[in-house]
Amino acid sequence: MKQRYVIVLAVVFIVLLLDQALKIWVKSSLSYADSIPLIGDWFHLNYVENQGMAFGATLGGGIWGKLVLSVFRMVAIGAIAYYIVTQIKQKAKMEFLVVGALVFAGALGNLIDSMFYDFFFEFDPCLNFNHLKGSGIWMECVYADYGFSEQVEVRNTGFLFGNVVDMFQFQVSWPSWVPWLGGDQVFPAIWNLADAAISVGVILVIIRNKVYFPKAAEEGENSENKEE
Repeated sequence: MKQRYVIVLAVVFIVLLLDQALKIWVKSSLSYADSIPLIGDWFHLNYVENQGMAFGATLGGGIWGKLVLSVFRMVAIGAIAYYIVTQIKQKAKMEFLVVGALVFAGALGNLIDSMFYDFFFEFDPCLNFNHLKGSGIWMECVYADYGFSEQVEVRNTGFLFGNVVDMFQFQVSWPSWVPWLGGDQVFPAIWNLADAAISVGVILVIIRNKVYFPKAAEEGENSENKEE
């Protein structure tokens, strides 16, 4: 059982290390909206930030929307951690534990951004990802290159209010002959390594459901057979 804990913790540590190292490098080295081709013309590194969760999803605006998202992350992370420990004790398949570790690490990786990044990186009111209508917080944005300034309404800052850093994007569009979608991007969202870890974990749970939960699958099949 001890080995299972070690493997799960190792997966979580590796994902968090890579996720945070990449985010810190992006924030420290790139300018907002920089675009760097990684694989041909179809996979780019585009630096953006969002005030929501995975793939830029949000839950309304203002202080309460962001706070609810952050608290939701914390509750979800706690529930996932408890579930993983329970599954380890019940000797679940190692593959399933790794999948759980991926989801846990991804959720924690994005939470770390909102918890601490506002304390370590300078807040720039001129960047549009820091703007938030309805917040009631106004700051002066100075455009030195253009010789003028303006008052802009910005987001809340501090613990649990930081932005999530995203950087990966598929630059692939639907063929022009596809109805309604022709010319649009297949997957326009910009995402990070934490989002990828969550997505991989969820997809594996869906497609490997019968392997991870054999008793539930067997009971379902027996129920269907009885109905027939």
